[in-house]
Amino acid sequence: MPGASPSEHSTAHDGGLAAQYRHTRTLTESLLELLSEADATIQSMEDASPAKWHAAHTTWFWETFLLRDHVQGYSLFNERYPFLFNSYYEAEGERILRGKRGLISRPTLTDVLDWRHAVDAAMEQLFDQPECADLIALGIAHEQQHIELLLTDIKHAFSKNPLDPAMWSEVPVPAEPQPDSWTEYPGGVAMIGHQGDGFGFDNEGPAHRVLLEPFALASPLVTNREWAEFIADGGYSDYRLWLSDAWAWLSRCNITAPLYWRDDEHFTHTGWQARDPDAPVAHISYYEADAFATWAGARLPTEFEWEAVAQGSDASGGNQLDRAVAPSPQGSQSLFGDVWQFTRSAYLPYPRFAPAEGAVGEYNGKFMAGQWVLKGASCATVRGHSRASYRNFFYPQQRWQFTGLRLAKDI
Repeated sequence: MPGASPSEHSTAHDGGLAAQYRHTRTLTESLLELLSEADATIQSMEDASPAKWHAAHTTWFWETFLLRDHVQGYSLFNERYPFLFNSYYEAEGERILRGKRGLISRPTLTDVLDWRHAVDAAMEQLFDQPECADLIALGIAHEQQHIELLLTDIKHAFSKNPLDPAMWSEVPVPAEPQPDSWTEYPGGVAMIGHQGDGFGFDNEGPAHRVLLEPFALASPLVTNREWAEFIADGGYSDYRLWLSDAWAWLSRCNITAPLYWRDDEHFTHTGWQARDPDAPVAHISYYEADAFATWAGARLPTEFEWEAVAQGSDASGGNQLDRAVAPSPQGSQSLFGDVWQFTRSAYLPYPRFAPAEGAVGEYNGKFMAGQWVLKGASCATVRGHSRASYRNFFYPQQRWQFTGLRLAKDI
């Protein structure tokens, strides 16, 4: 998920931060309650992390950047934990290799929860400190990102288990077919990036102007039914549709369908289920999204086109997570809440971008190479986490997140 640090538009002191903090921390633990100790410890690939690690890393974040640095005399809960639960902050010292996080059998999940509760108790003294408000807002957004990662990472791990384990038992509600329609945009100068007084990650700014040519953005997302037609038409075997790197990736990894597809089924947090043809396709790579758009006689939108259409849209509703429920793309005309949508924009800094001072400046800027911007939110995104200016980003081959696409075309 994207990193973040306080922007010039970050949240000022907000009496609601304490409630947001408590709700977010509770949501993390409500997901952990659905897992066994073994479930919470496994790591199925290097891109993913164990659920226990997510719970511990977010706690390390609060302890390191808030309690250690802003509470006089604060002592770390365990001085050896930073080596285990620092992610990529070079300024914070050495850490365990990312691919070895699944080897952390100790501390136990109970130990991690004890640490979380101690940190939660200590954090209570900082909610009334105005100088901490921006960092608290950042920490809340950071933990919300890791809630989504926890869900997608455990889904990948469960998919590797021959017993087909499930976190939830209820079957997702079938999606409603959506009418084929387009939103036309006349072009012109658009103001892009985070604006206003609310929280925004540093990579969302500074706000700046871009010139857009006239275009149209599809109202519905591409569905499983449409993707099945793409497969039936030989989409994965037609080199003319694929970028050179993408074609090599297909051959090297033997890719013939989206991740988690098997015959007419797909793997979900409720185990293997019949694939809903009207639900948005999910778990595709940038390579696949680009090839499909070419096959459909369209293209992917730029991040600026997507944002220009999305400005003023309600990003807080949809199928985003606000309690411990099984995430499932349902399909709607909303720009938010089903799947993250690939754009054709490389993840690069905006004009006049500068990383924040200190260790939190490592959160975003140093990843601005070789990745692609996604917009919107997914069914696993915490409600209220996203906004029109939000910039998610992944490498072009990655697809274990709830990633899909919305087509664009020139007019």
